[in-house]
Amino acid sequence: MLDPLPGLGRLIRALDGRRSERTIRADAARDGLGPGVVEVVLAALRSARLVTDLDPADLLAMGAGPAAVARAAVELPSAAVVPRSAVWRNRASAAVVVDGATRVGVPLAAVLAASGVGRVVVRDEGSVRAADAVVGGLTADDEGRPRSSAAADAVRRVSPSTDQRPLPPGVPPDLTVLARPWAASDPVAVRSVDGGAVLVATVRGETGVVGPLVVPGATSCLRCADLHRRDADGRWPGLAAQLVTAEPPASGSTLTCLLTALLAAGQVLAYLDDAGAPLTLDASVELRPPDLIPRVRRWPPHPSCGCGAARPEQSPAEDADPLPPGGESSPQGRMGR
Repeated sequence: MLDPLPGLGRLIRALDGRRSERTIRADAARDGLGPGVVEVVLAALRSARLVTDLDPADLLAMGAGPAAVARAAVELPSAAVVPRSAVWRNRASAAVVVDGATRVGVPLAAVLAASGVGRVVVRDEGSVRAADAVVGGLTADDEGRPRSSAAADAVRRVSPSTDQRPLPPGVPPDLTVLARPWAASDPVAVRSVDGGAVLVATVRGETGVVGPLVVPGATSCLRCADLHRRDADGRWPGLAAQLVTAEPPASGSTLTCLLTALLAAGQVLAYLDDAGAPLTLDASVELRPPDLIPRVRRWPPHPSCGCGAARPEQSPAEDADPLPPGGESSPQGRMGR
């Protein structure tokens, strides 16, 4: 128990995430608190997990405005899971492209922006239809507007400071999310991606699909998954061709779309935070109504694919058992940018 001391209250109030430890100690000394007292206070707060140590660069990434400070106050406890990590800085400096202003893509972009991702760009050349409206995404008032403009407004509503400018030519994003319907079924679609990692996040019919997360040269790619489908069913190429020949209608219930967007956001942040290997490396997660219990489908590198990720004696793709309550633990290891 700490006895009240002059200046102790100011010391505790100074621990607001905007000052370095050196600054806090210097201010405490000016208030008459000795270094020993400050050390005891900081040690007690750390042991009680009431203080999170940040990388000094995170102080700059947070910004000084009241809105940025308020947002950081609720986001940082879940982001800074590793002591002295640079999680917030990594997010603030990251660029994510969401390809498809869909009922999954727009809520996903908004969640990423609200979670501190500094640059979020939504690409889509279509126009908003009435069926595109969804909670946290496009609205009924957006009908007829360009999807890219309406999506930018949805992101701006939750995070006005997020950079939404297109990346300069030749500059790849840290991650591209393929959020268009059936994007995962057409391996040719990935050729339009400007380099970097790729994550599928879409709804097929009524089933939400997140993954695979493709890290070029290190994990299986979309063509690997396509080759596994061909191995399992020789009729797959013809079916896939039918699925991508026309603009599919908006699909998926609000609940399915939002759960898919949230699951995808978790995978994106896990990749950007470098906090461990995301679940969707070499795998996809499906959310099937009516229970929407996540089911993992494995897509190991295919030996006939030229992506460079194939390893000897690969096992064929297979469905995993449904995840138990609370989910399945991610593969061990680290896979950063």
